Amino acid sequence: MGKILIADDNIQITRILSEFARKEGFEPVTAHDGIETTNIFKQGQFEIILLDVMMPKKDGFEICREIRRVSNVPIIMITARGEDFERIMGLDIGADDYIVKPFSGDEVMARVRAVLRRLERTSQNIMDSLSYDNLSVCLESGFVSVGEKQVILTKKELEILWLLLENKEKIFSRDNLLNSLWGYDYYGDNRTVDSHIKRLRAKLDAWPHPNWQIKTVWGMGYKFEGKVNEI
Repeated sequence: MGKILIADDNIQITRILSEFARKEGFEPVTAHDGIETTNIFKQGQFEIILLDVMMPKKDGFEICREIRRVSNVPIIMITARGEDFERIMGLDIGADDYIVKPFSGDEVMARVRAVLRRLERTSQNIMDSLSYDNLSVCLESGFVSVGEKQVILTKKELEILWLLLENKEKIFSRDNLLNSLWGYDYYGDNRTVDSHIKRLRAKLDAWPHPNWQIKTVWGMGYKFEGKVNEI
């Protein structure tokens, strides 16, 4: 395995997680404030990031947003509080999972393995690009366009769009989407799906697309609905 970036202002936590990471075969790199985390990230290639929310100089939410502008590296947010709004915010801005303190090192590594397994399954079972009418999506590069206009999506928004587009007209319940994209190891609730769909629609709807839509099927879930007759 490659490097894992462990960012937390509590030195004892970074030491403990580093030991568990080494046992998993990772090379741990630690940071203890937001600016240091950003600088270290820019200097290396990481397989996954453990990112504390409450850090001095720059918080984890801001760091996550910055990373998502340039990279789809997996991010697990670490928070000392379990409020829903923090979990939903972290997932909305592109985190792959979250974990609430206090936790055990074994639990954190289990989450790391779960996130990496989901990404591996995704990479093994997809084509490179999909298109429909004026919509084009490339999962590997993260490039999405409506007509000639590029649409900037977070990693999870991109995965939702890809899944719906790849399975046109199939209805996915909220639980289906949670299980497919966050995995059975995810401990959140299906409100995060509604939040991601809302943000995804808002970005896509900035440009005209009269021949397709992400449709809500009331009482059932969501689907990609098209009006173009394909040969």
